[in-house]
Amino acid sequence: MFQHDNKNYEEYVMNHIKKGTTTCALTCKDGVVLAADTRASAGFFIVDRNVMKIQKVDEHLGMTIAGGVADAQNLVDLLRYNANLYRLSNRERLIPVKSAARLCSNVLFNQRYYPYYVQIIMAGFDKNGDGDGSQIYNIDLFGSMTTEKFISTGSGSPVAYGYLESEYKKDLGVNEAYKIAIQAIAAAIRRNSGTGDNINAVIIDKDGYRELSKEVKDAVQAVY
Repeated sequence: MFQHDNKNYEEYVMNHIKKGTTTCALTCKDGVVLAADTRASAGFFIVDRNVMKIQKVDEHLGMTIAGGVADAQNLVDLLRYNANLYRLSNRERLIPVKSAARLCSNVLFNQRYYPYYVQIIMAGFDKNGDGDGSQIYNIDLFGSMTTEKFISTGSGSPVAYGYLESEYKKDLGVNEAYKIAIQAIAAAIRRNSGTGDNINAVIIDKDGYRELSKEVKDAVQAVY
């Protein structure tokens, strides 16, 4: 009886976790780019039009969040705590991106019977030589972890993937890739009712974590 109920709950969560947002991330030769819309919704009700769905974990590491706000905030806080603890314990060395992604995966796997209502993209750029440079990981609410050259999550992801598939090229630089990421989210906004309002975008490279200004984002959208 427990297994049957749990299976039904898993199906319910998986059907609802995809609704109401679009995020994406791209790997580049010199860093990673993340982008997301800013609409928070509850069913057909728009709760907030200016939600920041890209969160800084450390100066070389960020994550996009989709799903339940409380669960996502708790997970962000946990990862920030462990990134700081790693830095303090290892003479200011930064936690490798893959290690942070594996930690996130383990936390979600251990909670699989009472899962966090989240879908995560973990992205970063290893600057201290401990990792593999530019990396992005897709992590679902049960802890499954996969990596690709580009990833999109949320209800608008089929539209975003269509644009990413056509525009992504090998050896892209971050200054080219952020334009593709912004346009992928813009395409989802035009075609998906759960995605909307504004776009946030972040670059992580050798210079660290930085958000793109409104002027830069508006200029990209005006060109296309």
